[in-house]
Amino acid sequence: MVAWHRLRRDRGEGVVSRGGTARSVALDVIVATRESDAYANLLLPARILSAGLSSADAGLATELAYGTLRMQGFYDRVIELAAARPVKDIDAAALDVLRLGCHQLLSMRVAAHAAVGETVELAKGRVSRSAVGFVNGVLRTVSRTDVLEWRDRVIATARSGEEALAFEHSHPLWVVRAIRQVLTAEGREAELEGALVADNVAPRIAAAALPGFASPIEIPGSRTEFSPVGVRVDAGDPARVPAIKDGRARVQDEGSQLAALALSRARPVGEGERWLDMCAGPGGKAALLAAEAASGGATLTANEVVPARAGLVRNALRAVDPTITVLEQDGRMLGEEHPDTFDRILLDAPCTGLGALRRRPEARWRKQPSDVAELGALQSALLSSAVAALRPGGLLAYVTCSPHAAETKAIVASALRTIPGLSTVNTPAVLESIASHPLDLPPGEHVQLWPHRHGTDAMFIQLLTKA
Repeated sequence: MVAWHRLRRDRGEGVVSRGGTARSVALDVIVATRESDAYANLLLPARILSAGLSSADAGLATELAYGTLRMQGFYDRVIELAAARPVKDIDAAALDVLRLGCHQLLSMRVAAHAAVGETVELAKGRVSRSAVGFVNGVLRTVSRTDVLEWRDRVIATARSGEEALAFEHSHPLWVVRAIRQVLTAEGREAELEGALVADNVAPRIAAAALPGFASPIEIPGSRTEFSPVGVRVDAGDPARVPAIKDGRARVQDEGSQLAALALSRARPVGEGERWLDMCAGPGGKAALLAAEAASGGATLTANEVVPARAGLVRNALRAVDPTITVLEQDGRMLGEEHPDTFDRILLDAPCTGLGALRRRPEARWRKQPSDVAELGALQSALLSSAVAALRPGGLLAYVTCSPHAAETKAIVASALRTIPGLSTVNTPAVLESIASHPLDLPPGEHVQLWPHRHGTDAMFIQLLTKA
């Protein structure tokens, strides 16, 4: 059963809070992601707070905003069929409202009259009078057909099986093809639809208890399946958990935890080792590495080229060691400035973020295939710099939050061809020795985690060393 069949209860009531309704807050976020490239996961909490929404309305606003953004591609196909015109010919503001209305009609337990009525009311003052009538007519057309029939009608318009999956599971076609390529290389092509479904399911919140500073038992919840320091946080605001509030534990995806632990626990830590987190912002992995380094007598240096993100790194490190050096340098220059210096380096390279579509619902619509090539040049330059900064015999973890082969295996393969003395470390063996349960990894030197298989973001991890 696809993700948009996971229905949420809602009576369709527009309860007014001091700064607007749940629907108006959701629409504000949807509009901002389109007009100003806002990040929904950053804007929505602030907008909920400023609107003074109750806990129930905050939950409704979150479902409306995230659900609409996730399933935008599917809703656009429905709107085109209902309106008998391409979405490119529909006024952008009206299209935002239509998408929001479609989510209520097709993926939530909202009475059709309430979904149409509330959405049309929301359109007033935001679009022209004629556009309000257009929104009303299209939504009434959508409401006359159930979601399963709309699904069949949408799929019938696809020109290929891949395009049918892209329409149904609301992914750009090029992303579907990229995921298929990686799964096929693993011998797991049959998992493609499961991977697309998983991208549309909101992830459970996970937290890492920083070793030596907090214990997992201090965090209400159940232990994560793989990370030895992770906890699935129970319902409620994780920021209210004392260990998280104090910075001794961090809200962090389990895949990110495993990426940091692969570097810190691949071999025993030697007294006096020097570690580097090369692209450290916003600081989650840096905090975990700092705790791991402290327990073994090593020291960490963090680097983040963007000043605002460097500030986030300093905040993240404050509970572990506020004296840790946080550089603000171009990572591509670090190898030249600090040759053969660090015993362990984490390179969590800038990437498309296609591995975190569950928590960044608008990201899939912002990226283009051309972004992959542009980022690839940066990733390769950063990896070359990291190898130069690594001391002979040291460990380097190349990590991306993307499964795209051009950002992962291709970057590593290019470095292995062009950098003398560079070699891979059996990363699956390292991760299996760390994980609390078997990870179900295909043969190979690297690790690719998946939301549908592991419940983590789609993190790529490759450990490297140089002679």
